[in-house]
Amino acid sequence: MMKASDLFVKALENEGVEYVFGIPGEENLDFLNSLKDSKIKLIITRHEQGAGFMAATIGRLTGKPGVCLSTLGPGATNLVTPAAYANLGAMPMLMITGQKPIKKSKQGRFQIIDTVDMMRPLTKYSKQIVNGNSIPSMIREAFRIAQEERPGAVHLELPEDIAAEECEERIFETVGYRRPDADDQDISKAAKMIQEAKMPLILIGAGANRKRTSNALKKLIEKTQIPYFTTQMGKGVVDARHPQCLGTAALSDNDFLHCAISRADLIINIGHDVIEKPPFFMVDRQKVIHVNFFPAHVDDVYYPQLIIVGDIATSVEHLARHVVEKSVNWDFSYFKRIQEDVKQHLAKYVKDDRFPILPQRVVRIVREHVPENGIVSLDNGIYKIWFARSYQCYHPNTLLLDNALATMGAGLASAIAAKIIEPDKKVVAVCGDGGFLMNSQELETATRLNLDLTVIVLNDGAYGMIKWKQAGMGFDDFGLDYNNPDFVKYAESYGAVGYRPDSVQDFSDKLDKALNTPGINLIDLAVDYSLNHSILNVLLKEKTCIL
Repeated sequence: MMKASDLFVKALENEGVEYVFGIPGEENLDFLNSLKDSKIKLIITRHEQGAGFMAATIGRLTGKPGVCLSTLGPGATNLVTPAAYANLGAMPMLMITGQKPIKKSKQGRFQIIDTVDMMRPLTKYSKQIVNGNSIPSMIREAFRIAQEERPGAVHLELPEDIAAEECEERIFETVGYRRPDADDQDISKAAKMIQEAKMPLILIGAGANRKRTSNALKKLIEKTQIPYFTTQMGKGVVDARHPQCLGTAALSDNDFLHCAISRADLIINIGHDVIEKPPFFMVDRQKVIHVNFFPAHVDDVYYPQLIIVGDIATSVEHLARHVVEKSVNWDFSYFKRIQEDVKQHLAKYVKDDRFPILPQRVVRIVREHVPENGIVSLDNGIYKIWFARSYQCYHPNTLLLDNALATMGAGLASAIAAKIIEPDKKVVAVCGDGGFLMNSQELETATRLNLDLTVIVLNDGAYGMIKWKQAGMGFDDFGLDYNNPDFVKYAESYGAVGYRPDSVQDFSDKLDKALNTPGINLIDLAVDYSLNHSILNVLLKEKTCIL
């Protein structure tokens, strides 16, 4: 026999859990005491939201569920946004929340809400544990569901009296399984459609962001020389320097890249689904092959003519074997012209030395200073579009951005988690001033953990993404400006080093220094978004494709 909270921790250890992020409460004290002697490291955060974002990022980068912890009531409600972040972003994560005793009343209805029902629409699995003996099977099931395609968030509520009860010691073996292969007939149909197309194009989405899939895609592209483009969350699956890379669809329509997309008569969609913001809108004359772990969710802008369900890497390997090296039908000359047009367009302003700095210049300087395998974690704001369009990724998961829930406040926490599991890599968080202040308190977490981390705060004193939308829709400039603290002094108050560049060259120098100085280094960077309207809005309204 053993205490239920001890059994819970033992079951987590059995699943290979290394970290639990969160803020315990009174109802978690048995669990907390059980963690004390565990090899699992408890990382206290300064807000449950930060804990959830960290756990989700662990899941994103490892494929194994990250784990976060909160107490009941307000602690649990603070995990709602991370739950949606993980579930929409396909990041496996387990949330553990506390609860008052369920066998007898302790404090009436004080702080009690129906957390299980609250989490149910936002997760793949949400259950209350009502018997300590069921803990091993429920944890095994939660981890299985969290990792099963499509990955996402799961939730277990551990009431205070259940955590304290005695139960049988039992652990379930972690049993994996091989994802099924796609149907051979579907692979043959896809190969035939590809060979008969005149201008096929490969789309790489977030679901392809796995090592095996990356290798398989490289082989398919090398063999066929079919050009490809990526979604925002598919960046880096194949090296952006590859000669067949056309770029990233940072907008849903009317970017220069969409000239190529709209001309393609067949799009081979590897790993994208409609939960991520659409990289293009289908037209009736265009055919799409959907290749994913699960069937397509049909939408007004997405209705594929062929659906291939199975392990993505294996499906791509089979396609590579069936498709000829070069079909006589294929003509990629137009795509090559668009590729050059996109390169010329993206090269504008990257050497512009005006200050406050242009976002295009920020992207170029960050790319020049961050090593090939370094990780850049973005918060959510207008700069995300510029990084999505222009930041070249050479390896999978080296640009962490969210284009599913697209929440503000996750960038710093995500960077912290990335640095925890990749301590030998340079990690940079790029945050807008608005998103940064939503969870800036996690600077204390980062300094307490003695992490080496660079944080760039793009300071324009406004909600820039909404300002761009406001201007594009013809509304008056209203209601989106605010004041900021002195970010340098703010960083220093946490024991970090703060910098405030006064020129483009000074930013480049200070970024180099920050990347090579131990500890937390924060750069308060004044940014100029005034060209967003003249560039992005013109693209959306007046883009013309070369003939």
